[in-house]
This record gives sequence, structure tokens and C-alpha cells, in this order.
Amino acid sequence: MLSEEEDYTHGHRSLVLLVYIVIFLIGFPANLVAFYTFSKKVRHKSIPIDILLLNLTLSDLLFLLFLPFKMKEADDYMKWNMPNFLCPLTSFVFYSTIYNSTYFLTAISIERYLGVAFPIQYKLKRRPLYAMVASLFFWVISMAHVSIVYIMQYFEHSNTTQTTPLELNICYENFTQEQMEVLMPVRLELFLFFFCVPFIICSFCYINFVWILSKRPNISRKKRQQAIGLSLGTLLVFVVCFAPFNLTHLVGFINWESPSWRVDAVLSSSLNASLDPIIFYFSSAALRVTFHHLFKSLVERVQSFCCGCKGLYCPQLFWSRAQDSTPSANDR
Repeated sequence: MLSEEEDYTHGHRSLVLLVYIVIFLIGFPANLVAFYTFSKKVRHKSIPIDILLLNLTLSDLLFLLFLPFKMKEADDYMKWNMPNFLCPLTSFVFYSTIYNSTYFLTAISIERYLGVAFPIQYKLKRRPLYAMVASLFFWVISMAHVSIVYIMQYFEHSNTTQTTPLELNICYENFTQEQMEVLMPVRLELFLFFFCVPFIICSFCYINFVWILSKRPNISRKKRQQAIGLSLGTLLVFVVCFAPFNLTHLVGFINWESPSWRVDAVLSSSLNASLDPIIFYFSSAALRVTFHHLFKSLVERVQSFCCGCKGLYCPQLFWSRAQDSTPSANDR
């Protein structure tokens, strides 16, 4: 019979593993569809918002590709039983893509705000090159800051009697005192400049974005709803995904040790990869069309399969296909 502590550990391990699996199953196909759509748009005609969305999608896909390593770690009760070189590499990709996302979401909010607050000036001055340069800067700065995981993992400390995290089969946790003296100030910087500043900018941009659109009588109700959805989706990602994880940096700096709930905070930050497609949906008409088309095709396939199994005639399915095959007035 399991003790109370063992039962909690087993339950927590199952929860973490389940959440990671759900994130992967939802996030990976959704981001693949988004990546295909934005790649097609950028090749056809590059505009800043599509370049930013494409990079954000790429960041999420990179995160999701390394998520199975975190699943294996969770399945092993947070012990690292894989090759040692994968530990810093996985942590590097895992955390750099999270901070990458905060900057891309902030850039998207700025682009949306400028587009409605200063429509003429912004339309005249916006260039795809600016978005490309900004994207490159975001990738470089996030990776440069998160390279601390390599420094920590192979940190040479003077006290040779202490064991390193990897010697305990623990990846990027349980640091020595000398490691903490290097790591904690960096984490505080990440909290301030990779969460607080982007969150303040995003809040300002989207609050004003919605307010400006609500004051314009020529904006349709559907457009207003999309604007509200985009704003709420982005702020939801910041509050649900990024806030708990970044608060562990602040709490850790104050107490000079990582809080016990850091594992759960890291788990919440992973939700970002499955929530970002909501932002993509409200940001891109092309992606909405793609999602609607895929959903409609999926429904038709399910109906066709069910009717075929039962040997039934499905008039709704036949009528839907007949409508699709009939050219509309715009196509004639």
C-alpha cells in the first residue's frame, strides 16, 4: 500500500504527464496548420504581422518538439535518466522559446495598436524588413539570456564535496549555493525585462486597441468581437502561462531558493503552446478560413464514415457537397 507521500508523488507525476500530453496533442497539429498558413502568406506577400506570427508559430513548434523529453522526465518522477547532454539542450530550448513568445506577443500587440491608433502613418512606414530585424533580435536576446542553463549545468564550484544536479539525476534544479549566486540575479532580470515590461506594454496596447475600435461607428460587431478575442487571448496567456513561472523568479530571489511550487509553474507556462493558436485565430483571416475548412472537412469525413457504416443515406452531407460544388456568384 502506498504511503500518503508516495501517493501524492504518483498523483502529481500523473498530472504533469497528462498535461504535457494534452498540450502536445492540441498544440502540435494546431501550430502545424498555423505554420503552413503563415508560411504560404509570407511567401505570397510579406507583411509585418504575418512575419511575427510565423516566428511565434516556429517558436511554439520548437518548444513542442522538445516536449517529449519533459514527458519522459515527468514519467521518471522528475529524474533525468536520459543522456546528460540532452538536459541543458532541452532546458535551453524549453525556456528560450517561452521568453521568445513573450516578446513576439508584445510585438504583435504593438503592431495592432499602431495600426488602429495611427493607421495612415503606420501604413506608410511599416516594412517587412523591420519585422524581420525585430524577430532576429528576439531570437538572439532570448537565447543569450537562457544560455545560463549551460553555465549552471557545468558550473565549476570550489566545494568538491557537493554534488551537481546531474550527478543526482536532476535536470536544472537543486542548485548549489555558488550556482544560486549566479542564477538568482539572472532570474530577477528575466522577471523584470521578459515578463513585467512586455506585460505592461501588451496591456497598454490592447486596452487602447479595444477602446479605439469601440469608439468607431464604422467598425462591425464581428470586428469588435475579434479584437476583444485577440486582446483577451493574449492577456490570458500572460496571466495563466507566464505569470506563475516568472513569479517563481521573484520569490526565489527574495528567499534565495526556488519555491516548492516551481514545477507546477513551469507546467502552466507550457500551456502557452496550446493557447497561442487562439491568438493566431483572431489575428489572421487566412488562418480562420483554413481552420474552418479543416473543421468542415473533418465533420464531413466523420458523417460519411458513420453513414457508410450504417448503410444510410445522408441528405445533409449530400447537400453540403452539392453547395461546395456549385459556383457562387463571386466565382462566376
